[in-house]
Amino acid sequence: MSGTIETVTGPIQAEQLGVTLMHEHIFVRNLELEANFPAPEWDEEVFIQRAREGLQALMARGIRSMVDLTVIGLGRDIHPIIRIAEGLDFNIIAATGYYTFKDLPSFFHNHGPGRMIEGPDPLHQMFVRDIREGISGTRVKAGIIKVATDKPGFTPDVTRVFEAAVRAHKDTGVPITTHSDAAEKGGLEQQDFFRRNGVDLTRTVIGHCGDSDDFDYLQRLMDAGSFIGMDRFGLTWFATDEARTRTVAKLCRRGYADRMTLSHDAGYYSVNSEPSYRDKALPAWKHTLISDVIIPRLREQGVTEAQLHQMMVVNPTRILAAR
Repeated sequence: MSGTIETVTGPIQAEQLGVTLMHEHIFVRNLELEANFPAPEWDEEVFIQRAREGLQALMARGIRSMVDLTVIGLGRDIHPIIRIAEGLDFNIIAATGYYTFKDLPSFFHNHGPGRMIEGPDPLHQMFVRDIREGISGTRVKAGIIKVATDKPGFTPDVTRVFEAAVRAHKDTGVPITTHSDAAEKGGLEQQDFFRRNGVDLTRTVIGHCGDSDDFDYLQRLMDAGSFIGMDRFGLTWFATDEARTRTVAKLCRRGYADRMTLSHDAGYYSVNSEPSYRDKALPAWKHTLISDVIIPRLREQGVTEAQLHQMMVVNPTRILAAR
């Protein structure tokens, strides 16, 4: 595999990516809310240090890279992420995109083609600028585009986000990853949108598929060409880790290791579910769970070293390497 991959500390060669967690977060915040009503558990210096220690713990387990899918709508702030990455031999891939299940802010209703303030779609401009020039005036270039649908489906505003993502993908070659509602089989609707708009499905990852053990649904997504994210290990609200592990192992036995990625969708801090809550309600939902617990269980269920390497090294590299 050849090509380059953009990281927070600059571009790397594809072969430098190594073992990768493909759907994670470092900090999830709501900057407007917190500016007016400070979050009692947030301390930037404390959590920067906690995140650095967390990444060092991953390095000790052989993890080399993490894709941070915190985009606008999830409180993206690249500046503390730059500080976290400094001096660490660890790759953080930043994302562009917009996270909403239903509506966009009024700014987007007023700006764009055919709107009150006529001009290009600012969403598309933002995505391309993040990829080509850098995020928030920095030199950190986004390496992936993140979009989302959930139970409301393709509302007018969500459709607009997806349209902008597709245009940015075609302009830059950067892959697209999603948040989807597996219970609603939302990945099929996302895939249909990508297909109708001329996206090569092998450049897409349908996220949160590990919430489902509907093998017909999962195999339809992969047979059509997309990768699927088995990416919520530790988040037991939607499925137990035992069920998630069985599903991955069964799909490996069916020959689908070349279409899955493994991850947690975890974070070192989230304003939506504070650390004190997570520590009590979801104690296993940490970035080390796959290394410490899930991989040994997968081995016990017959998943081979080659298949683990495929899911955690080869597939992420195939997805992220620039074309």
